[in-house]
Amino acid sequence: MKQKKVVSNIVLIGLVSLFVDMSTEMVYPLVPLFLTATLGASPAIVGIIEGIAESIASLLKVFSGYIGDVHHNKKRLTFIGYSTSVLYKVFLLLAASWPGVLLARVIDRTGKGIRTAPRDALVAQSSDGKKLGGAFGLHKMLDMAGSSLGALLAYFFVAANVGFHQAFLLSIIPAVIGILIIFSVREDKNGVTASEKLTLKGLKLDRKLKMYLAVIFVFCLGNSSNTFLLLKAQKQGFSASQVMLLYLIFNVAASVLAIPSGKLSDKFGRSRILVPGYLIYGLVYLGFAFLSAKSTILVLFIAYGAYTAFISGAERAFIAENAPTGLKGTVLGIYGMLQGVGLLLSSIIAGFLWDRINSGAPFLFGGVLGIISAVLIEITLGRNNSVTE
Repeated sequence: MKQKKVVSNIVLIGLVSLFVDMSTEMVYPLVPLFLTATLGASPAIVGIIEGIAESIASLLKVFSGYIGDVHHNKKRLTFIGYSTSVLYKVFLLLAASWPGVLLARVIDRTGKGIRTAPRDALVAQSSDGKKLGGAFGLHKMLDMAGSSLGALLAYFFVAANVGFHQAFLLSIIPAVIGILIIFSVREDKNGVTASEKLTLKGLKLDRKLKMYLAVIFVFCLGNSSNTFLLLKAQKQGFSASQVMLLYLIFNVAASVLAIPSGKLSDKFGRSRILVPGYLIYGLVYLGFAFLSAKSTILVLFIAYGAYTAFISGAERAFIAENAPTGLKGTVLGIYGMLQGVGLLLSSIIAGFLWDRINSGAPFLFGGVLGIISAVLIEITLGRNNSVTE
């Protein structure tokens, strides 16, 4: 009976992500088109918008994770964070220039910064320690299923010539449904309270975990916003509706592979999933840099979904199981912060490489860093399940 309750709690958290991500992905692939086609923004501006928005989110992840650990209010923080999804769509409706879209994206990513670490900590808290990869895989599967549904709706919006503002308005509906599900999620408020002060110096992290987080930051310097993948596909001759379908295919691939990838990391060890995942990323980005055939681009989007599935469950499980007792949310927040700061820099770099060199330059840069990161992770983790073994 206890196991059923645990699984149902993870499913509820996953359903929240499903509906809110459906809402977000109904508009996410439309935003770069809205920026470039309607508001006249350049790829460099798109990169700056994404970078600024993500960096703000990243800084909040540490604090929200720590507050959730100390005050046992992970559910409340998750609710607050997901609620901004509605505000995001409202501000998109009001945006008449790219600074307006920037403000909307900042609001959206602020919510993500508030909710991500507490939500991931809730997943870890609700799972069997020996099946942590599978738990995060289940959550990611539902999360990406919502993304897939949202991308499918975005495709229909484009194919049916639905106006941007009408699409933004319709996307509010699933966001409200997801937010309401949060009330059914249960939080264990009797766990160990964090006793560490919120300073990187004060955190007693294992050396290998510190090294792994450092590698993540290096990788993220080349891991620019997915917006650039959509712009690249459009540049290679795909129509706006076809770009939506490519994004849908990516999300479906990630959703289908998420649970198997997480379970494989539980069975064979995190590094046996993480290293191939980062190698796939590197090869995919090199493919975007040098290949142009439409059939190849399709395969690359599927492979990119595989990378997302490989990394999402195994990486969060590895970090959660090796974080100090009572500080899982905090360390997951640090992980998110490093990703966000890296995304700020990488998106700005990608935008300028695109404008100043060519559209393949950002992907060449990211692909090389992806392969380097895979090698560094192999060196850092070897074949161990976790740093605690």
